[in-house]
Amino acid sequence: MVNATTTPELSRRIKVKSLPGDMVVIEADAGERAALARRFSLPGIDSLRAEIALEKKAKAIRANGMLYAAIRQSCAISGEDFPANIAEEIELNFVEEHTLNEALDEDGEIVIDLESDDCDEIEYSGDAFDLGEAVAQTLGLAIDPYAEGPNASAAREQAGLASEGEQTGPLAEGLAAGLAALRKND
Repeated sequence: MVNATTTPELSRRIKVKSLPGDMVVIEADAGERAALARRFSLPGIDSLRAEIALEKKAKAIRANGMLYAAIRQSCAISGEDFPANIAEEIELNFVEEHTLNEALDEDGEIVIDLESDDCDEIEYSGDAFDLGEAVAQTLGLAIDPYAEGPNASAAREQAGLASEGEQTGPLAEGLAAGLAALRKND
């Protein structure tokens, strides 16, 4: 998350009073993509585009849309860079800062309605909210930190590690022997 004194890498301030009626399209330029790649420890972001509809509700501004990104990331096994595509749904509510305070109980704790199907809420203050930073955070959450590239199996084999799903070690060997004995008795 970006702290209050840092300028977000992808900032798109939307004025609350003049909410657009059409789809808002956010497309990151080369500098923004490079800054986001550094923020999320990626070798690169080749494209990033979000298409979002904004709707003013009684106590929130509802944002619904899609995020599309072509990124390059490092394989968790081999360390090699490989391309990955992200298509992530965006469902957010932007709420005024004091609105969340209304959800506090008498002990000052936030009351969450677990039966509600409402989406994540992001506070804003003043006359605008930053839709670009919300898109950046959505991207950060959509990145698989343990993604494996096309050469992961070969790298595992070369390092003498078990293949994905294959178990090794004394416990795994004991379980395998026990299962084999059970099958034999059936």
